[in-house]
Amino acid sequence: MDIPKLQIQTTPGRLGLQIDKPVQQIEQPRAILDIQQPAAILEISTTRSRLSIDTTEVRADIDMKSVFRRTQEWAQQGRQGGLDGTGRRAEEGRQMMEIENGGGAIPAIAKQNGSPPTAPLGIRFVGDRSKIQLSITPGTTTINATPQKPIINAQVNKPIHTYTPGKVTGTMEQYPSIQIDWKG
Repeated sequence: MDIPKLQIQTTPGRLGLQIDKPVQQIEQPRAILDIQQPAAILEISTTRSRLSIDTTEVRADIDMKSVFRRTQEWAQQGRQGGLDGTGRRAEEGRQMMEIENGGGAIPAIAKQNGSPPTAPLGIRFVGDRSKIQLSITPGTTTINATPQKPIINAQVNKPIHTYTPGKVTGTMEQYPSIQIDWKG
């Protein structure tokens, strides 16, 4: 006996996909930066120092005296010489008045006036540095510095963004099918 047979043949469907990938580009331009630093304001003020050196006494020691000082010394020396001469003459007069007592007043006076005094030794040290008078008035320096703030100008640039979206396209490469046959 022949039994009919059912024969089924299927063809699967095949789907084809065309994929275009998305493209994204991001670019960040650099910021524009302008920085300026003004110079600080600097003020300096000074007062001069003063040095005073008085060498009057040292110069007098080496016989370099001013006209005024020489005149004063000569006047003093003349006054003293006059007083010494007057005293000497008075002493000689007193010795002459006492001539009756003997003792040879005239030869004694002649001996005193006839022989000059011995001269001192010619060595002497001059210019004593301890007689130099120094006075110093120190100077001053005042410094004022005023800093200046920097000037900063910054321009931020926005990012450049381009985006192309992706795309998926589906196509049927093979359609599904079913074939049924009876064989008997």
